[in-house]
Amino acid sequence: MNSTIIEKIGEIIEEPLDRTIVKALINELKRKLSEYIMVDRAMRKKYGMSFEEFRAKNIVKEKDYSFEVESDYCDWELAVDGIKTLREKIEKLEKLL
Repeated sequence: MNSTIIEKIGEIIEEPLDRTIVKALINELKRKLSEYIMVDRAMRKKYGMSFEEFRAKNIVKEKDYSFEVESDYCDWELAVDGIKTLREKIEKLEKLL
């Protein structure tokens, strides 16, 4: 019997390899998503508002462009964008299963 490595892996995991890869990708994206959610929660707690409110109230200017607040703004914006993007990617991948 001359089977390929892919076929052998499929036999070992007892599931098609492409399906296993999709599941692994979903799990990794969910791990990253949880990190972004933790950042969002921490910033909401720290500033007592959502990122949208933080931006609308121009808190960076209000806090005189301090390094900490500007850094928080960048981290928070990345987290909020990441949450949206990763949720979309997870949804698309889950449709493949």
